[in-house]
Amino acid sequence: MSTDVSSAQAHAGAPGRTGRVPKYYRIKQRLLQMTEARAPGSPMPAERLLAVEFRTSRTTVRKALQELVGEGRLDRIQGKGTFVARPKVYRTLQLTSYTEDMEAQGLHPASQVLDIGYVAAEEELAALLGVEPGDRVLRIERLRLAGGEPMAIEATHLSAARFPGLRRNLARYTSLYTTLAEVYGVRPAEADETIETSPATPREAALLGTDVGLPMLLLSRHSRDERGMPVEWVRSVYRGSRYRFTATLTRPVP
Repeated sequence: MSTDVSSAQAHAGAPGRTGRVPKYYRIKQRLLQMTEARAPGSPMPAERLLAVEFRTSRTTVRKALQELVGEGRLDRIQGKGTFVARPKVYRTLQLTSYTEDMEAQGLHPASQVLDIGYVAAEEELAALLGVEPGDRVLRIERLRLAGGEPMAIEATHLSAARFPGLRRNLARYTSLYTTLAEVYGVRPAEADETIETSPATPREAALLGTDVGLPMLLLSRHSRDERGMPVEWVRSVYRGSRYRFTATLTRPVP
């Protein structure tokens, strides 16, 4: 039995048939065309205006926008709106500080201390830092910025016994790694780093100026010095829409 082209096309758009394109996806493609015609950082029309223009519901528009935000095509800033995404900040997977990474791209790095104080090491953290459970650990939580824009939330943990007076000495330097080198003669030489995805919590979303539930990049770094002694354990949450990571891979020698 033969099937003509028009009949096949009609079936392709019918509900429940293979090849049907969801309405939100068609809206997404039209929104993508709009972003390509706008300069990076330009605002997108409000959801209600887009719903009127595309003759659809705000729910459908919102789903299309959310996917484009998740893909890094758009950037949603809490309380301000949705904007065409700017080029992502990149970070090479090597043992460098945040300050070094930003300066290498011509960006002005800055940090805001959100919380600093001593905590008792739980069993897992104690093992990472080479201390006993219950020992004091200095926890430093900072909001990392680049060009005034919030980029990441970073929580660093260090042994209080190994770095006495670190909290006081940090006030003299702009970089933690500089403080460790200048005051304690310690330099991170190697590290294990893992990267995962995690939805933004309400607190993370508020600090990073994004929406709750949007994908974040979750990094954990465990660094050691030249002797293999633990230096720090760091947990960082990066805005997924503004960051990308690069690495140079080499094939193991047989």
